[in-house]
Amino acid sequence: MNPVLDIRTYKLRRGRRERFDRILRDEALPLLQQHGIDIVCFGPSLADDDHYLLVRGFSSRSERDEQLAAFYGSEAWQRRFAARVEPLIESYHVVVAHTAAFEMAEDP
Repeated sequence: MNPVLDIRTYKLRRGRRERFDRILRDEALPLLQQHGIDIVCFGPSLADDDHYLLVRGFSSRSERDEQLAAFYGSEAWQRRFAARVEPLIESYHVVVAHTAAFEMAEDP
């Protein structure tokens, strides 16, 4: 099986990025890791003040689906985070790709 990346970009409501970042760093990331989810990278966009990136790694697409279902379906997420995080997000986009899709192109 090829490892996969779950690349999620968020467009946050104006002025909400600092709060989103604080909740993610201090609270949500430890919960993701408790669910066995590998955090590849995360952080605010350098291009503007309203976008944010979260990249998670999984050993397979089926593992991704199972782990994220368990995470987002967990009592901890539903009780502690959903109502606090969702209002900060205007929209988000997810790309799931095999890591092999990110091989570096060779110089001609």
